Order: sequence, then structure tokens, then C-alpha cells
Amino acid sequence: MKESIPIQVFVISLERSLDRRQRVQEQLAKTGIHWTFLNAVDGYALSKMPPSYNKDKVKRLQGYELTPGEVGCYLSHIKAWQACVDNQKTTLVFEDDFLLEAGFDSVLSDLLAIHKAWDLVRLSGIYETENCLLESRKIYDLVQNFGDPCGTASYILNPQAACILLKNSPDIYEPVDHYLEHFKKHGLRCLAVKPYPILLAHTRSTITDRPGRQPVQGWKKKMRSFHRYIDRMINQSPWFPKT
Repeated sequence: MKESIPIQVFVISLERSLDRRQRVQEQLAKTGIHWTFLNAVDGYALSKMPPSYNKDKVKRLQGYELTPGEVGCYLSHIKAWQACVDNQKTTLVFEDDFLLEAGFDSVLSDLLAIHKAWDLVRLSGIYETENCLLESRKIYDLVQNFGDPCGTASYILNPQAACILLKNSPDIYEPVDHYLEHFKKHGLRCLAVKPYPILLAHTRSTITDRPGRQPVQGWKKKMRSFHRYIDRMINQSPWFPKT
């Protein structure tokens, strides 16, 4: 039998979100895992954006600016990755808007038993995407998503993956859930469990938001493509590499 490994568990949550924290406690009381809150960065409480966020460049290469909430959310996940590296422990990360599905404990236990088969595994997603089956386990499938399911309600990663994510995120220029799936940037395969053992409570997010954001289209999209091309030509580590 394959031996499982010890983990640390963080729930990213704003310190003032008492109602969400109460629900988290109720959800995780159903499990036998030891966990702790990781105080989220409130992007709207920042006196200024961090140096890692270049507003003008982001607007050129993304076609839109990130909201303060998205920046705060990204910084919050960086805190979790850093703790993963610092403590050299596989880390289970939650945001505070999750619901546990029946069988979650069994899924987690099995993932830890096959920990050498993955570096990072998504346990939730907002959208269903096409995927490639990598391994069919007894109670779930381990897959590679072809699209971006969005959301970061829960995922698990090892210190090696956390180190790679940190190394490739000196600049904040996309929402953190998109970054996790940005294979061309960091080279990590973000695997996923299907069906997802974590659902979303669908309450309004307190650490990130994308109010009324529309897809980049028309002339704006052409200009974005042009700026990305220039960035690839002059930057040794472009934000949106071709390969």
C-alpha cells in the first residue's frame, strides 16, 4: 500500500468575514483534518498597489486592469504558496466560499497516497471543461483539463509546485485562477479531480471581483495582440509566451 504524507491546510479568508468563517468551521468539522485560517489580503484596504502590479502594462497586455480585489486575492494565494515552501509540506488551500461533497475525505486520502503522481491538483472549478483522463481511481478520475474551469475554491500542491509558482509570479497581471492554468508561463500541469469534491457556496466573493467584465474584442483585442507580440520580442520572460 502506498503511504500518504502529512499536509498543512489553509483557508484563505478576510479576518472580518465572520459569517464565512463560521460556515468554514461547520464544513471542516465534518472532516478529521487539522486546519487554520490564513488571513487574506484585502485589496481594497491597500494604500497602493504592490510594485509587482504594473497597471499600465497590465492594461496593454490584458486589455483591462485587475480590480483591487483580484490583486488582493493573488497576494493571498502567494502567502499560501510561500508557507508551503517555507514549511516544506504539501498544502491544501481553500477559499472561504466552499462546500464539501460527500466523499471528500476519501478523495483527499487517496490523493495523498499517490502524491508522487502529481504536483498540483484542482479540487474545484466554476465551469466544466473538456479533459483528458490520466488515471481512473476507485472513487474519482484524475484528469488534465483542456480549458480553464476558473475559480480557486480549493486545490492541493506540493512544495516543488509552490516554488515554481512563486518563481514565475514576480509580476501580477492576471487573476490567480487563470495563472494556475497558465501552463505556458510556469510549465506546471494543473491536474484536476473529477467529479470535483468541492463545490462553491455561490455567495459573492469578498476577496476578488470582476464586475461586468466583458471579453476583449475588436480593435482592443488587436492592440492587445500587438502589445503581446512586442513583449515576446523584447522580454526574456514574456507574460504570454507562445510556447
